[in-house]
Amino acid sequence: MDIACWQSVPIVTFLLGTWQVQRRKWKLNLLETLNNRINHEPLELPNNLEELESKEYYPMKVKGTFVYEKEFVIGPRSLLMDGETKSSGSLVGSGETQKGYCVITPFKLLDRDCTILINRGWIPRTLKNPVKRQEGQVEGEVEITGILRLNETRPPFVPKHTTKDDMWYYRDVNEMAKKAGTAPIYLEMISNKDFPKFPIGSQTKVNMRNEHLSYIVTWYSLFLATGYMWYKLIIKKVPILI
Repeated sequence: MDIACWQSVPIVTFLLGTWQVQRRKWKLNLLETLNNRINHEPLELPNNLEELESKEYYPMKVKGTFVYEKEFVIGPRSLLMDGETKSSGSLVGSGETQKGYCVITPFKLLDRDCTILINRGWIPRTLKNPVKRQEGQVEGEVEITGILRLNETRPPFVPKHTTKDDMWYYRDVNEMAKKAGTAPIYLEMISNKDFPKFPIGSQTKVNMRNEHLSYIVTWYSLFLATGYMWYKLIIKKVPILI
């Protein structure tokens, strides 16, 4: 490795470590903001839909009736418990992988001529057919609280929807709303003890991958190691055999 390379490596690794420090600070601030929002007192759904753009992750309280004949599922999805993915447990059988779907149901608002989308929660694969979960379809006017989520662009490697069969793979609020004939408003319903066991509500994931600390340690360690080698090579003129 020539001298120019020895001079650049410590600088590059130091800059990468410093960049990860900034990224970690940004990620921690973002997580704090999301947690503050999701634990906020429920808000009333605003009449002006443009206001929703700045309200993602806030809980919204609404009254109305579910339109079960137009519901569909999105998935496959893992069961979330307290915001964390649950890999196995006793809810649908000991040792079973908690894979299933989230049930999306149109919700006709009581106080205005508007229907929105409600993610009522998670169901196991065995209950995908609505006929098998009639007890979960609460009739009449109800009041619910849900976390507002905005439209999601298709993630990498996720297939496109097959709208003909009502198979949805990600939170495409705009297309879902067109299909169901609703406004493009999507709430993830919070668990309510007054509702049946399935669907299981509170399927909002807030925790984000945060491995920046390990990256910081890695890059700064490389900076120290290569900096020491640079010092021996350039300052002390000690040949380094590689």
